[in-house]
Amino acid sequence: MKRLVLLGGGHAHVKVLADLAEQPLAGWEVHLVAPYRRQIYSGMLPGWVAGHYPIEACAIRLDALARRARVAFHGTAGRGLDLHCNTVQCADGSTLRFDALSIDTGPMPALQDLPGSAEHALPVRPIEQFIAAWPALVERIRRPCRRFDLVVLGAGASGVELAFAIQRRATTEGWSHLVITVLGSDALPLPGAPLATRRRAARLLARRGIAWKGDCRATRLEAGEMHVEGGPPLRFDVCIASTGAAAPAWTVASGLATDARGFIQVSRSLQSASHPNVFAAGDVASYADERPKSGVFAVRAGPVLAKNLRAFCAGQAMQPWTPQSHALYLISTGERHALATWGRWSWSGCWVWRWKDRIDRQFMRRFGTEADGSPRP
Repeated sequence: MKRLVLLGGGHAHVKVLADLAEQPLAGWEVHLVAPYRRQIYSGMLPGWVAGHYPIEACAIRLDALARRARVAFHGTAGRGLDLHCNTVQCADGSTLRFDALSIDTGPMPALQDLPGSAEHALPVRPIEQFIAAWPALVERIRRPCRRFDLVVLGAGASGVELAFAIQRRATTEGWSHLVITVLGSDALPLPGAPLATRRRAARLLARRGIAWKGDCRATRLEAGEMHVEGGPPLRFDVCIASTGAAAPAWTVASGLATDARGFIQVSRSLQSASHPNVFAAGDVASYADERPKSGVFAVRAGPVLAKNLRAFCAGQAMQPWTPQSHALYLISTGERHALATWGRWSWSGCWVWRWKDRIDRQFMRRFGTEADGSPRP
C-alpha cells in the first residue's frame, strides 16, 4: 500500500485531516507527523493571554482529528528529508517512508541575525513553547516590585496584539507596576496595513499606556538589556520576540527547491518546484504568487491542498490556486475591540471584535473543538 505523510500540523493540514475524515484515501495509508497533539489557533492566542478564552477553546486536537480520519499519528517533529530514499527523519530517531509528502510545519522565529536572542528572548513561536513559558512569566510579573519592564520586539499584527492582550491582563489583575514597550523598525506599528490603521494603532497604544518605540532596530540582546541602532540600550525584565517568520534549516539541506530565504518553492498546485511528489503550504511555503506570511493564506490553501493531494494520489489532474490579492485582517486590541483591514480599507470598534470572535469560534467548531469557546467576562 502506498503512503502519504503529512509533516506538520499547521492550518492547511487541519483541513486535509478533516477532508480525510469525510472520505478516506483509497489505496493509501496516511501518517501525520507533528510534535504536539494539538494545534493552537494563532488567531486566538492573544485572546487567551488577555483572559477572554481558556486555552482549550483555542486548540484543535490533532490526535482526535487524525483518529477520525483513520490517520496514524506520530507525536514527534520532522528533522530532515532524504529525497533519494523518500524518507522523513524524525526527532525521536525514527524514519518514515513516503510515496507522497505534504509539508505544513510552520515557520521558525526570525531571530537568526539577532545575537543573544536565544538566551535572552522569549519567542512567540513555537506557540506551544510560549504557552508553556507564560505561567512562569505571569508569576514573575506578580511578584512585588517597583517596576517590571516588558518589551515586545516586533510591531506586526502578532506583536501588537500581544502587547494589547498583556496590557488588558495587567488591567484586570492589577499589575500597575508593569511597563510595556513595543519596538519596531518602522515609524508606525503594523507595517503593510493602511496608514489610517497604523495611526489608529499608535493612538490606541498610547491611550492604553503602552510605549511605542518606532524607527528602532535591535542589534544585540544581553541579560536585561537590548542594544539598538543609534541609541542608548533599552532595559527589560522580559523581552517577547515576535519578529516574523524564518524557514527551518532542514528545508535547504533537504535538496528541495527554496527561495532566497529558505522557504519551499511551490507551484500553483502547491507541488514542490523540484520534487512533484512533495507538496507544501502555510508559512513554510513560498507560493508561486507571493503573499505575506499569514495564517489567512494557510487557511485558504487548505481546501486546495486537500483536493490536490487526493488528485495526485489518484493520478488525476490537479487544480491551480491563485491566492486572493487582498485578505481580511482582524487585529484584537486587548479589550473587546479590534481593528479590521481589507486592502486600503480599515475599520475599528467593538463590533469588529464581535465579528472576529464569531469567525474564530466558527473556525474552531469546524474541526471538532469541544471546549466552550464563549468569551469570559
